[in-house]
Amino acid sequence: MRLLIIGFAFGSALRLAIAQDTPEKELAHSVLKELIEIDTSDPLGDNTRAAEAMAARFRGAGFAPSDIHVLAPADRKGNVVVRFHGKDASRKPILFMGHLDVVAARREDWSRDPFKLIDEDGYYYGRGTQDMKSDDALLVTTFLRLKKEGFVPARDLILALTADEEVGHNNGVQWLLKEHRDLIDCEYAINADAGGGQIKNGKRELMGVQAAEKTYATYHLDVRNPGGHSSLPTTENAIYQLADALGRLQKFTFPAKLNEVTQSFFERMGAITKDDTAADFRAVSHTPPDAAAVERLSRQPYYNAQLRTTCIPTELKAGHSENALPQLAEAVVNCRILPNDSAQMVEDALRRVVADPKVEISPTAEVLPSPFSPLRPDVLNAITGAVESVWGRLPVVPLMETGATDGKFLRIAGVPVYGVSALFLDIDDIRAHGRDERVPKQSFYDGVRFDYELVKRLASE
Repeated sequence: MRLLIIGFAFGSALRLAIAQDTPEKELAHSVLKELIEIDTSDPLGDNTRAAEAMAARFRGAGFAPSDIHVLAPADRKGNVVVRFHGKDASRKPILFMGHLDVVAARREDWSRDPFKLIDEDGYYYGRGTQDMKSDDALLVTTFLRLKKEGFVPARDLILALTADEEVGHNNGVQWLLKEHRDLIDCEYAINADAGGGQIKNGKRELMGVQAAEKTYATYHLDVRNPGGHSSLPTTENAIYQLADALGRLQKFTFPAKLNEVTQSFFERMGAITKDDTAADFRAVSHTPPDAAAVERLSRQPYYNAQLRTTCIPTELKAGHSENALPQLAEAVVNCRILPNDSAQMVEDALRRVVADPKVEISPTAEVLPSPFSPLRPDVLNAITGAVESVWGRLPVVPLMETGATDGKFLRIAGVPVYGVSALFLDIDDIRAHGRDERVPKQSFYDGVRFDYELVKRLASE
């Protein structure tokens, strides 16, 4: 899930003309069309069919059958893993990753067929054009192009296009790490499902590089009472008790904390922002962060989420009959935990804030911490060089994902991950998971050049 929303104006004007078609652009279009027109949504779509289609392209390009693996832990849940051999087999490979599955899309909800690639008004429409079959197509195109050119990387490169990122992660990267770690074992990974370019008011502003993401954690808050007839109310009511607990949670905020990634993010934002928030960006990047600047930035949801762990109620259910006292009142509280906070600390804080032993608090699943990735100069330099080769000088900004991607499972396994989509998207036209999802054709074809430059730069070191 790519989620990059910052919102300030900077950069050069967006070019409107699309250059003349080239073989690599035609290839990228062909791959994108094939992927869009294979329904990989859950539960009816077929991820294995898409994996097999990409495997066929690699076989046709001369990749050895032994270097192409289609692995399906469950029906229609296929993954494809391809190895591009390099000069030095003693060095750990670089992994490039994306997911093939998409969220469901109903024809009656769209103005167009979501599973047809439609070229209209300078955009490609179709489910997955933003999240994330365009990036999948660009990575496939780059690997096929480099193979055709006879390029030999300095070390092995691995491409993994996986299942289940959108619906629980059980049959994709997480499964590959458990059952086939050798196929995707690497020094570091580039995740095309995160980061990426940002357009505001027709101008390219920055390229974001995701180097951290918050841990997803959900807790149940339950209050149980004996109940009884509503005509005989008691002083203890499960709904009131739960409401009081949630009211205390509403007034609580976790302390602001920075890590290497978010500190670099605010430093870079302070250097490139031209409005009044620049001073606040710089002030919060100090050690310790300036309290007044933290308070001002926290008023904006995106910056608040960058600064601290958050917990918010998302579901509420209580009672069983209009004429009976509630026997059960329950709330779901969803937390997004900073890499430098622990799940135990968050649970302890919830208990302290709720301050009522009659409110049961329990996590819905095991909470695994997702550490941040160190900001490697070689990776950032390669990204910067690729950006400049396509779009000229633009800021490259490390950032922390407030949502979740498959990158967290690699980070948990000790593998640094850097999220960088090849696409520039307008922050006011984010349609991932939504109706009439689309990608600008200019962004897609610029991405052909960017991915080629990035992969080649990383693979040459």
